[in-house]
Amino acid sequence: MSTRRVIVLGASFVWIVENTVRNPKTPGCGLGDISFMLTSGDLSGKCADLNALFVGLSRAAGLPARDVYGIRVAPSRFGYKSLGLKSEDATGAQHCRSEVWLSGFGWVPADAADVRKVMLQEGEGHLGLKDPKVVDVRAKLFGAWEGNWVGYNYAHDVDLPGSDGPELPYLMYPQAEIDGKRRDYLDAKDFTYQITARELSA
Repeated sequence: MSTRRVIVLGASFVWIVENTVRNPKTPGCGLGDISFMLTSGDLSGKCADLNALFVGLSRAAGLPARDVYGIRVAPSRFGYKSLGLKSEDATGAQHCRSEVWLSGFGWVPADAADVRKVMLQEGEGHLGLKDPKVVDVRAKLFGAWEGNWVGYNYAHDVDLPGSDGPELPYLMYPQAEIDGKRRDYLDAKDFTYQITARELSA
């Protein structure tokens, strides 16, 4: 592994943390459309947007990188309420993370989007980059993540088998079709479901 690659990886992570914004009005986890983000200059969104941008920058620098789509299943032991479940209800706990391949290490995790989430939601919110909570979580989420999350897949532009509906940007939410009509998984009146996560003893 070259020193240059490590520097590029770190610089990409820092750039995402310092130049993007978590937008609480973004539906779900966002679409991950980095082409739109870069051409429009709108660098706001949620995890599927911000971490996809990190993946795109890493790939542009020649580093293999991927989005990992999954769900939070337990409270955060890092001590951040916004980064874990508050109860067994995991219905809205979907979360996209990212990984970069480094020779000699394998897939290295990085989650710039959750740094921005802490900045927006912890304490009284809108924490600055130099706030101790932000400095702490920024260090923890570059090269590691805690085990309160389960990854589903790495797929993009998903064509659901047996469906006549459009491709999905990714597969992270439950999907349903009735009489050939795709239900909007982000519309609670159109499509309701519940996901529960609980710890099992061996």
